Parts: sequence; structure tokens; C-alpha cells
Amino acid sequence: MDAKEVKKIIEKEDVKFLQLWFVDLESNLKTVNVFRDQINSVIEEGASFDGSSIRGFTRIEESDMFLRPDFSTFAILPFEVEGGKIARVFCDVLKPNGECYEDAPRTILKKNLQELKENWGYTFYVGPELEFFYFKKPFEIEFIDYNGYFDLISPDTGEDLLRKTVYILQKLGIKVEYIHHEVSPSQYELDFKYSDALTMADNLITAKYIVKRVAIENGYYATFMPKPVEGINGSGLHVHQSLFKGNKNAFYSKDSKSGLSEVGEFYVAGLLNHAKEITLITNQWVNSYKRLVPGYEAPVYISWGRSNRSPLIRVPAVREGNTKSTRIEYRSPDPAANPYLLFSVLLKAGMKGVENRYSLVKPQEENIYKFDYFKRKEEGIDSLPGSLIEAIMEAERGTVIKETLGESAYEKIIMSKKIHWDEFRIKVTDYEIKKYLPVL
Repeated sequence: MDAKEVKKIIEKEDVKFLQLWFVDLESNLKTVNVFRDQINSVIEEGASFDGSSIRGFTRIEESDMFLRPDFSTFAILPFEVEGGKIARVFCDVLKPNGECYEDAPRTILKKNLQELKENWGYTFYVGPELEFFYFKKPFEIEFIDYNGYFDLISPDTGEDLLRKTVYILQKLGIKVEYIHHEVSPSQYELDFKYSDALTMADNLITAKYIVKRVAIENGYYATFMPKPVEGINGSGLHVHQSLFKGNKNAFYSKDSKSGLSEVGEFYVAGLLNHAKEITLITNQWVNSYKRLVPGYEAPVYISWGRSNRSPLIRVPAVREGNTKSTRIEYRSPDPAANPYLLFSVLLKAGMKGVENRYSLVKPQEENIYKFDYFKRKEEGIDSLPGSLIEAIMEAERGTVIKETLGESAYEKIIMSKKIHWDEFRIKVTDYEIKKYLPVL
């Protein structure tokens, strides 16, 4: 779709508002609303905005920035608004000289995908599993059900919300393969049909917006907070990944015991070797590390296996003859991650293994959660960072995030996360008051 086609659709469908969408480094969705009489101007020239007001963008003395619509992402939102229809389009962020702003998350992913194509000829495909909770009221923990994994539930609760959400996503061209109840009460999952990484990053941002909007319009609240409730499983964003060259899956080999080609094994080895240092991107919040603890199905141990869901990486079984489905699943990310940066660091870490031909350790086919410390040490199984500050330190020791994001965005991420950690560590919690005040 190009500008001419978009103009025709806007005229035909009587679109009164156009939303220009982009996200900041922490994945907060930003939008500029354009009214009908200015839409043609924006389509032709883009729209200016104050970049210094967006966290992690530019300084106040260099604040002028521009949004250039990517017309391939244009879609009419199926919501009624006063005065006419509303549409949205994802935008690339530009500097005044017309160059793409290098610290914009969408630009970062596009750069890494272009390098992959130019250097290797590969296309990077991903298929995420998006988990989240529904609650009865905004900002309050009150479950809408007490069902469990794959339970058949009454249509007046979360399943009805999910069906409405999927219907809207399908109208927007976003393909959802499965929906189901997850392990925890009031927890649900959307499984997306795989697509190229840039399209999927846009789709995830859209899906999270639609999930929340549908919930609110029906009197509920949806959250992508990794661990909103103590004592039960948190929410993950498992990312299935594969590399294709044309129609050929580069991860497939009919002769491999692992179920992966040599390229696939190198890729897994790259992810394992760099898992610690990319965790700051896969799990970017203080709350993320309340989920990444043993005992709640979150993968904290750096290992891999075939079909085994206790390691960090698994190679899902595929039906015989379905070679295009060969893939690996990276299980530590959570739904509050920035998908543009997440897909970028996963790709970079995996391709480090391909480029340098990393050796792949043996698979773990037992339940690692049952291993004690000595057994894990014997098997050479390390753990992911256990807190945000540990993840920051690992990111600073490593090189992958800086190489992936560029030095400027890397420094902004590090500074931002250190601020988050400082804000958290000075708080005196209810736990501390109850634990220590009576005895100290």
C-alpha cells in the first residue's frame, strides 16, 4: 500500500482521524492524532513533534523530530468514534535532515534485519505466545475466574473478551492461531501465526492495545505486568524463531538428532552464550525478576532441550514432513518487553553463534526444576540474572546489546534502568516492616 492508495481508502471510508503510532525505548505506545483536514498533508510530508518530551529520545536543544508513516501498516480501527472512523499507521521517526533517528526502536530492528539480509540472505521469522491477566477492576487484583490451564470456561468471562479481541485482530490482518486459558487464575494466552520480525513487532504493539481496549470497554482490566500476583505463575512472552532463505527453513535438517541443522545449532549456542547479557532487554522491569524464579514454570536455567519446557530454550517437535515448522523457542521474555528491541537482541545473539560457529552443549531432557544446586553445577547449568541490577551489570559486561542498539540507545537504556533500580531499592516495603520492625 502506498500514499495514493491510503488517500483513496480514507476518502472512501470517510476516515475522520488518523493516529500516527510509534513507541519509545521502553515500549510505551505514543500517538499523534491528525484530523481530517490535515491528513493529506501528513501523508505527503509527515508530522513534526517534540522529541525531547519522549523519554529516551533527544535533548531539548535538538528536539525537532518528524514522523513518516509506513503505509504498509495502515489500518482502520474497528471502534466507533464521534464524527467518523479512525485509522492508525505505524511511523518511522526522522531527524530534521530526513535521516531515520537511530535510537528509535523500529529503526533499530529494521537496521538489524537489513544487515541479516545483506550479510546472510536470511529472513527472520518469529511467532510469539502472549500471556496476560484479566482483572475485574483497573489497578486492583480481583480475578474474573479461578480456572487453570486449557480449562473450558464460561463465555461471560475471559473467553468472551478473548473472542472479541481476536475478531478485531483478524479485521486488522493479524493472525491468531490459538487462544486459551493459562495456568494461573484469570490468565490467558494469544498465540500468533509466525511472520517476519518487523511485522510481528508492529502486530504485538497493536495486539496489546486491542487487548486492553476491549477489556476496558467491557468493564474489565487487562495487564501485561510480568508478575502481578504473588504465589502464582507470572506472564511470559515465549518467542518462536526461525531463519528462512527464500522458502527454505535454515533450521531444518532431516539427519540431525537435535532436530536442527548446523545453522540452527549454532544459533541456539549463540543464544545460550549471550543469554545473561541480553536479559536486560528480554526482561526490562524490576517486576520481571519476580517472575524469573524457580518453581513457577519460568525458565531461569541457561540450557536447552527437545520439547522439554524447563530449559531456557526448547526445540518443539514438528509433524513429519512439515519442515517449515522447525524452530526454536526462547522462553524467558515477558510481555512487558519492547518487541522491536527484543527481536533485535535475540537475532544478534543467535547470529553471533552462527558467525563464530559456537559449540552447542548437550540437551537437557530431564526436569531441571528438580535439580539441586550440586546437580546443576555438575551439569554446567548457569542461571539468568536474578534482579534488574544483576541484568544491568551483565549487559555492561557484555557487548551484544551495545552492538545491537548502537552506543547512544544502549547508554540511554542503561541509564533508564539504573534509575528504575534506584527508585525501587530506596523503597521500604510492607515485607520489611512486617519482617524486621518487630525484632530489630
